[in-house]
Amino acid sequence: MPVLAEYESQELELTRRQAEALQATGVVGVSPAPGARWRVTATSHVGTIAVEGVRLLIRPKIRPENLFLLLEPGLPPSAWRQQAFEYDATSDLLPAVFAFFARTVETTLGRGVLRSYEVVKEPLIALRGRLDVIGQFRRAGVLTPMACTYDDFTEDIVENRVLRAAIRRALHVPAVAAADRQRLMRQLVALDAVADAPVRPDTVDSIHITRLNKHYEPALRLARLVLANMTLADAAGGTTASSFVIDMNDLFQRFVTERLRSALRGTLDVISEPKEHLGLGGKVPMRPDLVFRRPKGGIVYVGDLKYKIATEARGQTGDYYQLLAYATAMDLPEGMLIYCRRPGDEHERTVVVKHAGKRLVVRSIDLTGPPEAVEQEIAELAARISRRR
Repeated sequence: MPVLAEYESQELELTRRQAEALQATGVVGVSPAPGARWRVTATSHVGTIAVEGVRLLIRPKIRPENLFLLLEPGLPPSAWRQQAFEYDATSDLLPAVFAFFARTVETTLGRGVLRSYEVVKEPLIALRGRLDVIGQFRRAGVLTPMACTYDDFTEDIVENRVLRAAIRRALHVPAVAAADRQRLMRQLVALDAVADAPVRPDTVDSIHITRLNKHYEPALRLARLVLANMTLADAAGGTTASSFVIDMNDLFQRFVTERLRSALRGTLDVISEPKEHLGLGGKVPMRPDLVFRRPKGGIVYVGDLKYKIATEARGQTGDYYQLLAYATAMDLPEGMLIYCRRPGDEHERTVVVKHAGKRLVVRSIDLTGPPEAVEQEIAELAARISRRR
């Protein structure tokens, strides 16, 4: 099974049909190579691809625990693929998986517990719904109770039974952190009207996703992993699950945005990708990644997120131009480019623009350290921004 890192290239033996199928995913680039081989180049997308008999694994350059940390704001449903991929079963990342699962279910149930109509057959004293004729004949002349069939609008549906079963499985794992265990207990209470029924992992595959339960899909996919007692480990194995692909650029942006929004709540409102204009009269539209506004006031700061490495906190020229345009259009004295960095590199540097005096700050985050260190850097970043209010 070929294994690539972000932006890495490998020459593989593929048929033309396999090469075209890989190219059609939009996840990797495929071009001819010498010797009837094909050069496959990874982009910012990581995850698993399974097409035309080819299974490809693309690893992120950050540690696996931090990948799950970045995933906590929620994995978009579009990331999951219908093709199957075999993962290795391991316990190394179980705490990270369960933390991700607990937060995903919390977000899902925050919109309300899903309800739907279920066909119920049971004997009742009074007729409800329709008489179950076949069931009544089986009662050998007994008039009451009557065999009834009716539709019940209930929370006790397969989607909720899957989540409840996965939550119970997660609560039996000793390594689950106390905060995540409390989340799971609250979710179990929220699903109190749902029966404790045995659920197999492949039950998730039989659930038909519609516009009504689409928001449940990420939680259901993770529930399948929990029920199978496996993780998204980057190794081949015998446990089959849906393949998935995520864009690290988008993931980094969503993670930092949500963490800053949480840290600055009550101090500054964090607005993601608002529509602004560089020119007078609404000319030259642009969308900065982050705008920071006082709760009852105007904009005080602007930021742009880049899933790039800033060596010694130096940004790229084009990114400086972009940030300068944002700061100028919004009449702000300072703006920030938020990058990634390597261990040991300088984490912040400021460029003052000639003849304008505007300060363009590059602030970088080390994603290679432990999750606690990443969280601390985000907290320091939020404190740095809050001083601009």
